[in-house]
Amino acid sequence: MDAYCLKPDELPDLAIETLGAPTIDSPLVKGKRHFVDDDEKILVYSHSDNTRASGDSHRQPPTFERAGPRRKIFFEMKKLNCGIVTCGGLCPGLNDVIRTITLSLLWSYGVRKVFGFRYGYAGLSSSAPQPPLTLTPELVNDIHLKGGDILSSSRGPQDADDMIDNLQKLDIGILFVIGGDGTLRGARALAEAAKKRQAGISIIGVPKTIDNDISGTEQSFGFSTAVEAARLALCGAHEEARGAWNGIGLVKLMGRDSGFIAAYATLANSDVNFCFIPEAPLVLEGENGFLQALEKRLDEKHHALIVVAEGAGQNLIEKNDDKKKDISGNILHEDIGLFLKKKITEHFQKKNKPHSLKYIDPSYMIRSLPADSNDSAFCVLLGQNAVHAGLSGRTNMVVGYWNQHFVHVPIALTVLKRKKVDPEGHLWQTVLETTGQG
Repeated sequence: MDAYCLKPDELPDLAIETLGAPTIDSPLVKGKRHFVDDDEKILVYSHSDNTRASGDSHRQPPTFERAGPRRKIFFEMKKLNCGIVTCGGLCPGLNDVIRTITLSLLWSYGVRKVFGFRYGYAGLSSSAPQPPLTLTPELVNDIHLKGGDILSSSRGPQDADDMIDNLQKLDIGILFVIGGDGTLRGARALAEAAKKRQAGISIIGVPKTIDNDISGTEQSFGFSTAVEAARLALCGAHEEARGAWNGIGLVKLMGRDSGFIAAYATLANSDVNFCFIPEAPLVLEGENGFLQALEKRLDEKHHALIVVAEGAGQNLIEKNDDKKKDISGNILHEDIGLFLKKKITEHFQKKNKPHSLKYIDPSYMIRSLPADSNDSAFCVLLGQNAVHAGLSGRTNMVVGYWNQHFVHVPIALTVLKRKKVDPEGHLWQTVLETTGQG
């Protein structure tokens, strides 16, 4: 993934916390399968320039611990209850991960019970809106074929100690937390509270962000589905633009702070003429501005297709200094799609040039879709590796994907810095070459 990367001196300690030494034989040893040793590592940096960036040629390059089943596990399976909670917005693949974790716990390890907490962290609190579901193979049988989230979700923090109290009441030994960076900050607070109280609860994160903007993992589930669905929206917008004189198709895609969906959807549909992402400035007026370039495009070809990520061009929109935030602390951006629609219309009206503009925002339709085949397979691998990590006694970590391997990533890294498209990197330069926008 071509993105801003953390430098070696910015990395936190990559060692993974554990609840104690695993001493119990894994039930998986009865079958013929590969086990991962704790000393198997995956390099963080694949380029030699990065590994030597610290200036100490004798220093070992930073590595992630490789994910996978261990021969020894920490928990007594027959006495173990586990929980699953999903937080934040909807994302294709949520049900796939829930299903995989449930079935792996029950079938592969034979744990006692799996609870699904309803409506995010609110479901873990003493004032939960609904009691947890008892997840069974029958209940999760076909949920991977559906969009949405069987557990439902919510945003916003809850008191960590209150949540630990309720986990202890249900005798939960492992909690699997599925969510983005805000959710993972909450997971870190839970892990720290459990450690302080010596509660013996493992907190394992599964990174969920449709924007693919979590550090420490090259891929997050839902991203592939989002790009494929966005591509269909772009095809429709392109045909709408071609079907009218001076037709303009304007599509707003997800990407509050990172433009990966817009960038990859543009590459997947090479008919796009303009692509705008949060990481690159959007210049509207002037000789080298977007409106002038759009006018030139219409004069020459009489149709144009524009893609804009939701967080792009925020510097152009008048806002108060007191920026509004959602309940999770995320800055609420103004609608750049409607802003561009208005500015484009005003520009051509002043020029007295006829045009036909169609504005499409497929965001919420995309979020609620079932996962595509690539995401579904990825979710299975994420879920299984999360279960292996939890049973081995690891905690305060996330299962990530790095250099074509699943790895254990400390939560501290995933919440340190949001992953972004590098405007000087190969991905964005390829987008500019494809669109021809310079």
